[in-house]
Amino acid sequence: MDKKRVLVVCPGRGTYTRETSGYLSKYGESARNQIVWMDKKREDEGMLSLSSLDLKPFQSKIHMTGENASTLIFACSISDYLSIDQEEYEIVSIVGNSMGWYTALVLGNAITMEGGYELIHTMGSMMKNHVIGGQIIYPIVDDNWKINIENKSNIISKINDSECFISIDLGGYLVIGGEQNSLDVLLKELPKKDKYPFQLPFHAAFHTPLLKSISKKALSLLAQSIFDKPSIPIIDGKGNIWTPYSTNTRSLFEYTLGDQVIDVFNFTKAMSVSLKEFCPEKILLLGPGNSLGGVIGQILIANKWQDISSKQDFIKRQEDDPFLISLGLENQRKLL
Repeated sequence: MDKKRVLVVCPGRGTYTRETSGYLSKYGESARNQIVWMDKKREDEGMLSLSSLDLKPFQSKIHMTGENASTLIFACSISDYLSIDQEEYEIVSIVGNSMGWYTALVLGNAITMEGGYELIHTMGSMMKNHVIGGQIIYPIVDDNWKINIENKSNIISKINDSECFISIDLGGYLVIGGEQNSLDVLLKELPKKDKYPFQLPFHAAFHTPLLKSISKKALSLLAQSIFDKPSIPIIDGKGNIWTPYSTNTRSLFEYTLGDQVIDVFNFTKAMSVSLKEFCPEKILLLGPGNSLGGVIGQILIANKWQDISSKQDFIKRQEDDPFLISLGLENQRKLL
């Protein structure tokens, strides 16, 4: 039987929430050994284990801080990935959003699980005592999930005028990073649309020049030797493909701790490149949660992928024969 070709997507910060708490206890069996190892590492450092955190009643000030959220999300994604039957599915490429890039490195075997934990824990804890700047998220699509170019241009002008930066190009949204006083201006000036503009709690100004000091510190703390050539193609936040044969590990190290930290992360481009270069039969979105589900739908619409050109097209396709399978949704998880 031919395997189904799939693109795997790794989520970033902000996906372990009140709604997804308990995710490891529910779905973590496939990564039991890895979770036990991570639990011990954290306990040895005087931190709550991931298993304990996962069972603890959700509190934003505990579960959403970098030193806890990053490794929790990593463990959830690792577990979901290991639950995929690779006798049935051929993983042709892996994409990660923001922090999910670190997970993608591990799943693509460019870094070991232990090295990935070290990377994610180091980056997630770097601003434990002082968060630099912040992020807000704002939609650039209409109600049918189509981008209004003029509206997007106006929003970008406001971002530039306020001395903020585009942090993540996220399908039908822009994630904006900047100093808090600049973000406060944007929070007042951007036209209100439902709950937006919305400030992401406990997030720093990721993927902006404000994190140059973090990049410099990371390059000195982490060793290039933890990086290897991937065994599965991984697509980064600039849309570059890192393949098993062409990858220069020095360049991968420098991108991951350099440009990836201080420059815009274009998830839209990463997804678009992966779709066009690898033509997957399905997209598998790892948990926790499904916050990237709509975003991926918006990217499919922008590319008119498989004749999906509107929100209704996407919803109908998901009902009839899902192109996107979100492992964080019980009813879709059963489709694997």
